[in-house]
Amino acid sequence: MISISVTALVFGVVFLAELPDKTALAGLVLGTRYRASYVFAGVAAAFAVHVALAVAAGSVLTLLPGRLVHAITGVLFLCGAAVLALQKGGEEDDEEIRKPRDQSFWRVSGAGFMLILVAEFGDLTQIMTANLAARYNDPVSVAIGAVLALWAVAGLGILGGRALMKRVPLRLITRVAAILMLALGVWSLYEAIVG
Repeated sequence: MISISVTALVFGVVFLAELPDKTALAGLVLGTRYRASYVFAGVAAAFAVHVALAVAAGSVLTLLPGRLVHAITGVLFLCGAAVLALQKGGEEDDEEIRKPRDQSFWRVSGAGFMLILVAEFGDLTQIMTANLAARYNDPVSVAIGAVLALWAVAGLGILGGRALMKRVPLRLITRVAAILMLALGVWSLYEAIVG
């Protein structure tokens, strides 16, 4: 039987933990360049995989070496920041978004899926979900609450990217995203070194 109280508690905790995380940023960036529904499909599928892994593993995921997780995350963030910072763009970028050539569902959703699958592995919310599953011994309620929270954050990020594009030039969004990813990368590497 599904416990509404456990589901609601997990939703609140995971939503608040994930809201300022890289997911909203990744969704925002992808949402400015691709069809929102395609991006959301890939991101949602990746989050479902992460929640399934976290719930199935329970508290075992908390045994992953924290330094290793922080080091990998830091390197991924720095790579993402470099890609964004080195993107070439002409003056026309301020007037019109240049869309990638292949906008097919599988290509776009696959890109979103892989980005979230790699970037979120061993993330705080995945470990938190594993802990909550172990604590409440109610994997279905925990899984529903966690996946709905992650989908809500991703949706806000993707739609926020679309709304932001109407008011702010893509070049500025890209630079801010690169700076944020650089800061997150440096912070993650600092945590990996300090422990």
